[in-house]
Amino acid sequence: LFLFHQEVVNEESEEESNGVNLMEFSDEILLHILSYVPCTDLVLNVRRTCRKLATLCLDKSLTHTVLLQKDYKVNKDKVKQLMRDIGKEIYQLNMAGCYWLPSSTIDHVTRCKNLVKLNLSGCHVTSLRLSKMLSTLQHLRSLAIDVNPGFDASQLSSECKATLSRVSELKQTLYTPSYGVVPCCTSLEKLLLYFEILDRSREGFMLSGQLMVGESNVPHYQNLRIFYARLAPGYVNQEVVRLYLAVLSDRTPENLHAFLISAPGSFAETGATKNLLDSMARNVRLDALQLPKAWINGSGLLQHLKFNNPFYFSFSRCTLSGGHLIQRVINGGKDLKSLTSLNLSGCVHCLAPESLFRKAEDDIDSSILESLVVSCCNLRHLNLSAAHHHSSESIGNHLCQLLSRLKHLLSLALPVCSITDVAASVEKPPTTPNLVPQTFGRKVRIGIQTYPRNLGDQTNQKIESSVFWALMGSLRFLETLEIIGSSFSSAMPRNEPAIRNSLPPCVRAQSVGDSEVAAISQLTYLQSLTLAQLPNILTGSGLVNIGLQCQHLRTLSLANLGVMGKMVYMSALMDMLKHCKCLRDLRLEQPYFCAGAQFFQALSHCSSLQRLCIVSRSGTLQSDAVMSFMASCLEVIMCHMFMGESLTVCKNLQQSIVRSFQAERPALNVVIFPLLHEDLTEVIRDVPMRHLDEITLFKSRVAEEPPNLWW
Repeated sequence: LFLFHQEVVNEESEEESNGVNLMEFSDEILLHILSYVPCTDLVLNVRRTCRKLATLCLDKSLTHTVLLQKDYKVNKDKVKQLMRDIGKEIYQLNMAGCYWLPSSTIDHVTRCKNLVKLNLSGCHVTSLRLSKMLSTLQHLRSLAIDVNPGFDASQLSSECKATLSRVSELKQTLYTPSYGVVPCCTSLEKLLLYFEILDRSREGFMLSGQLMVGESNVPHYQNLRIFYARLAPGYVNQEVVRLYLAVLSDRTPENLHAFLISAPGSFAETGATKNLLDSMARNVRLDALQLPKAWINGSGLLQHLKFNNPFYFSFSRCTLSGGHLIQRVINGGKDLKSLTSLNLSGCVHCLAPESLFRKAEDDIDSSILESLVVSCCNLRHLNLSAAHHHSSESIGNHLCQLLSRLKHLLSLALPVCSITDVAASVEKPPTTPNLVPQTFGRKVRIGIQTYPRNLGDQTNQKIESSVFWALMGSLRFLETLEIIGSSFSSAMPRNEPAIRNSLPPCVRAQSVGDSEVAAISQLTYLQSLTLAQLPNILTGSGLVNIGLQCQHLRTLSLANLGVMGKMVYMSALMDMLKHCKCLRDLRLEQPYFCAGAQFFQALSHCSSLQRLCIVSRSGTLQSDAVMSFMASCLEVIMCHMFMGESLTVCKNLQQSIVRSFQAERPALNVVIFPLLHEDLTEVIRDVPMRHLDEITLFKSRVAEEPPNLWW
């Protein structure tokens, strides 16, 4: 933006013979360039530079949709001025996750009289403010809000309810048992519900899933086309979602074509939910389906459900066998070209003909995977993680070879043990010098190790003939890749104390290491990479290749690489970071990680970095190095560190960062806390949901939701 300003300021000066005047470009080209500039900068800064830009910056193509959801520099005054200048021109406004803005900021949205879509998820909105705002937005058709403790639907005015009666799309995140505004939305076609209700209050009292007094109004689902519910762990969330489903079980909407419920752990089926599913089997044809595992396991439900042109299936953590998958979902291998997203995460038997006498570690049936690939040839998102998918020694039938036919893939999640060459894992187990047992026993302290720089040719010779190298070479347009150990679990789960031990990696995964990581560097357009529990990382040399070749990389998550107890890849990681100019999110989870001066000096090269999360049991940090890093990386607005330092050290550093940088970085969110402290869960509950869901908590995100579920 600075260079853009400089070009504009000097537009009337005499151009050098080989120079190009930006203002000589056509309006169409300039509008395209301006579309990459945040709207606040366009309206409040760029348009004041010259007359031509003053006109272009107010073009309808730039003011029709205003996205503030990741504009971390925006503050209340900027929003106020923005709404004054172009409020009447805004038809779509996205302020999702703007947790740092005071609730009074919402008052200025009333200037946007023509709003059709409004996203306020993660913003502080009281029921009174919501009522006042919605009373003025008569054209609103799409709304996303949070329902927090204290929400009172009786405070909504008749004008507000009139607006809600015209809303056809609603996304509601619940932090308290409530129907929210659902009963007021009598024209709903799309309903997205996110249940984030905790089982206990801050004072330690158990919460009830019963709705508050005065919330007995019945939701209106008669026009519903899409129903989606995502539950955080906890019994109360299950109780509340059953209340929402009770109305559906009485009368299933005729136009329902997407029914999705994402529930962790055990979510038992009841008589009401069984009636709902039976009704769906009789009356509707679905395009998208996701159900809790207990509703599918052992039932013949899939045999009776009818599908139209399905685009999304999720059978995450179900015991569905490959035989049932092919027969009941893919209709015996018939054409299913409409399917673009498939989540089989944790579906341990999905590539086997039956699951009755099969062990989870047995070889897959390649014919099932081949049927899947042939039938669903247009898949763009595929998740096969959290399972042991072991290929047999049959030539041409390796999982990687079959997946290479899916030329349209944009995101892919695989277990580590699925990418190894069968011959290599059987004939030549890895030999690693000076290994320590894979436990959290005696603390091992090592310095920054160097890695051989001349192994590139040797590594390439080894991996260019591997099936994983060939797979990476065939998926040139892949944007998201996750390679996660089938037995990996993060040390920081959602609502529980930190995990102190982890399961050992799969035997087949023991040979996966630096050479496989180097193969990933072929993905020129890679934007997001997750690597977890790769046991044979010896030097991390493959990371440097990724840093050099994957110049679009924005998100990087590394967890438990190499031998537990040794941070063997630190030197390579620091070299990699020096090349990651577009990196915005970095998450590192590794025991005994030393966050010292050298690491933060390397990380300072990531000039676009916005969010940093480090999770390390017995890890250490240097406070001065952290402060220097925060001072040099001006874009960083999130710093989460869960280490082995004392509570005093953590609190002092957190206070220093907030005191030094909060004023100039309004969105700054800092959490530095001992990983194994008993109050960790209380600290986690105060983290903004945007950061918690997107980076702080580890999870597989490929095909987690249907594509384009919300804008």
